[in-house]
Amino acid sequence: MKRSEHRILTTHTGSLIRPEKLLEYIAPMQAGEAYDRAGFNECLKDSVHEIVQQQAKVGIDIVTDGEFGKSISWAQYALQRLDGFERRGFKDDTENPFTQGADRKKFPEFYEELDGKQSIATVNQSVCVGPIVYTGISEVERDIANFKTALKDAEVEEGFLPVAAPSSVIPDRRNEYYDSEEDCLDAIANAMRTEYLSIVDAGLILQLDDARAAVTFDRIVPPKSFEDYYNWLGRQVDILNQALQGIPPESIRYHVCWGSWPGPHTTDVPLKKIVDQILRVNAGAYVVEGANPRHEHEWKIWGDIDLPREKILIHGVISHATNVVEHPQLISDRICRIAELIGPERVIAGTDCGFAQGPFYRRVHPSIMWAKLLALVEGARLASRKLFG
Repeated sequence: MKRSEHRILTTHTGSLIRPEKLLEYIAPMQAGEAYDRAGFNECLKDSVHEIVQQQAKVGIDIVTDGEFGKSISWAQYALQRLDGFERRGFKDDTENPFTQGADRKKFPEFYEELDGKQSIATVNQSVCVGPIVYTGISEVERDIANFKTALKDAEVEEGFLPVAAPSSVIPDRRNEYYDSEEDCLDAIANAMRTEYLSIVDAGLILQLDDARAAVTFDRIVPPKSFEDYYNWLGRQVDILNQALQGIPPESIRYHVCWGSWPGPHTTDVPLKKIVDQILRVNAGAYVVEGANPRHEHEWKIWGDIDLPREKILIHGVISHATNVVEHPQLISDRICRIAELIGPERVIAGTDCGFAQGPFYRRVHPSIMWAKLLALVEGARLASRKLFG
């Protein structure tokens, strides 16, 4: 895993806005309709090649495939790679966990308006009805091959592939097969380990996306207590580390955020209350939000934390959820204040979350996405001059 030894490196959290030509194939796939499989595979290969070239042209140092191979979402994609689940419709919105949460209860009028502008992301429930087995090896191998070819052609040295951590795999799922929810989660972790190993064995960096680690607080507190949530989170970390056994930490990035939705987020759990659990994940780098106005002030806690010298903080210095393009000087300031706390060699400049949580869920206009990434690169250059001379 590269470090900012001579200048501040740049990256992002993975998911990028899909091109229209790829969406033309994904739309019938999602609808369960017939589509040209050979045409899709060729289009996917070309699209990955182009997105890697674009990232390199902008100046991003550590790139991804945009998560283009995921035809559902950053977490629900696992439905196409795991056996043991079936999809069922919800009777009404009260059954859908996606429509629940303390933030939604606090701002019901806002969320009613938001839901009217964009449909609810989760409209069907995933129910575990049989043994969970990983069956997506051909898909992950396809994604790896497409990405490695694109990296070589773009002459980019390091790339990462984002996948879901066990607690975030198929969120809001229901278990009807295993004796307990913990047994179900263990089975998911064991199955997903196949994907984790495939990525690392291919010489790529593995990024584990785990929005549910923090978001679950908003879903269960109240009526449950913080202690209930904290214990739940600790168990998720234990299970994740079990799935990562034998994988070198320097090959792993762990991404935790408070969900990508453009809402108030007034009921988010504070970073300082869970950072110890985050740092228990056996990863070499931690990707944490730092640019959104609900959490930006939390950069200060890194001065009070004994972050091991070998660990890297990929600090969010631009937001994925607003069309306002951050000024490079602001980005530089955000980088420098973190670097002064933990050392510039352990800081990589990143984004809060992905610009698209699925093929049809983008947070900004494509032109804004590229403007933000360019500002990220320019801000890192300004910071590098100050920090490295």
